[in-house]
Amino acid sequence: TDKTSARAFAKLKLTFPTWLEVLAAPNAEVEEAIREGGLAEVKTERIKIVLQTVIDERGQPNAEAGEDVSMEYCRDMPTDLVKAELARFKGVGPKTISCVLMFTLMRAEFPVDTHVWHIAKKMGWVPPAATRETTYLHLNERVPDDVKYDLHVLLVDHGKRCPRCAKKGRLQKEEQGPCPL
Repeated sequence: TDKTSARAFAKLKLTFPTWLEVLAAPNAEVEEAIREGGLAEVKTERIKIVLQTVIDERGQPNAEAGEDVSMEYCRDMPTDLVKAELARFKGVGPKTISCVLMFTLMRAEFPVDTHVWHIAKKMGWVPPAATRETTYLHLNERVPDDVKYDLHVLLVDHGKRCPRCAKKGRLQKEEQGPCPL
């Protein structure tokens, strides 16, 4: 869940304040820091590969000068190049890329998580056999840029609160009134 992920990330940054420290730490220590988020061994390996790749390609940051490993260079890139840059890393898929673009880089993107996907199929916005990726491609093209952020947030929240729209009717947040959809 979002809360579990946030707690795992907070513990990682508390344990290792810099990305250089994450890279230098034994895998077991990084795994322990993020264990609550699940798949700790796989995520640790992938995080370290991304960090090392950025260093290999962009140079070693000067830790004594307060520098750290960063992908801030993506901020000035066109959206299609940011997508290509992030997609080359194993484990970074369309949803993660779309979330980075929308939440971090403030770009007009429409991430499709399980809640958005389920509701889009239920509403007939996409065919019943649509995958999350084809749903993303379809909705990202059609949802107007000026409502992408708000609609995404509303659909995710609704999908966590509505027994009719939640996957298998399992709520992740307190139910709030009848379903408006």
